[in-house]
Amino acid sequence: MKDYAIIATAYNSEIRIYASKTTNLVNEARVIHDTWPTATAAFGRFLTVSAMMGLMYKDEEKLTLQIKGNGPIGTMLVDTCGNGEVRGDIINPHVYIRSEVKGKLDVGAAVGNGFLHVTKDLNMRSMFTSSSELKTGEIAEDFANYFVVSEQTPTAVSLGVLVENDQTVRSAGGFIVQVMPGASDETISQLERTIYDIGPVSRWFDEQKSLESLVSAIANKTEKVLDIKDLHYKCHCSKDGFARSLSALDNATMNELIEDNGIEVVCHFCKKKYHFDKNDLLKIRENQK
Repeated sequence: MKDYAIIATAYNSEIRIYASKTTNLVNEARVIHDTWPTATAAFGRFLTVSAMMGLMYKDEEKLTLQIKGNGPIGTMLVDTCGNGEVRGDIINPHVYIRSEVKGKLDVGAAVGNGFLHVTKDLNMRSMFTSSSELKTGEIAEDFANYFVVSEQTPTAVSLGVLVENDQTVRSAGGFIVQVMPGASDETISQLERTIYDIGPVSRWFDEQKSLESLVSAIANKTEKVLDIKDLHYKCHCSKDGFARSLSALDNATMNELIEDNGIEVVCHFCKKKYHFDKNDLLKIRENQK
């Protein structure tokens, strides 16, 4: 089943909902980056919430999100945009830490303390970066804190990634629920009770419940669906793109690469390899002139 997100309003437009199912996307990222279970859970949550956050912007607008923690995972980076495409990189994918709670992975310990940085490229003269401190390293709480601190928007975030014994992703998804200006205290109280009753989103998906039913449960059947977007793990790297990057190298470095008869470049996001032989590098050097 394809991955997708539902965007909706609820409670007479007092609430905005982004809900997503990302099982295939997270599993593809697991395969590309060879993540171990706890890294899969952390990276999967990060990809999921980033994909939903990208949908808050126009198709051509881009976000770069970075979680920089002092845990064994190190830094995670995600690029996303308004059309549902997402790609990411993780410094140390080989992390497996179990929680003291049976059957759970300790994502907080794997991520550690640090900061969440969000850079927005809105096709304006300059890009804008905002940051917030990681509260728990569990990703969902950290993004909820980011929305309050950096965007002054009361937000509930729930994320879940279930990993099978064979390390494949059984299910992944989550939701972002934002309170709009002017929302009544009654609506906020009702929403808090509803989200509490729903419980962990990972359990919802593990019970094979649909994304549509999750939105309806959050909205207490008051939802108005605004859009449905497909979600994909997609990288747009190319040999031409890396050639442009190589053209920025200084003469000494370029000459050294030519003397070595070529170089192999690996994309951090999709692990695709591009080989530049001596002739390729000579052409790039000629274009530099």
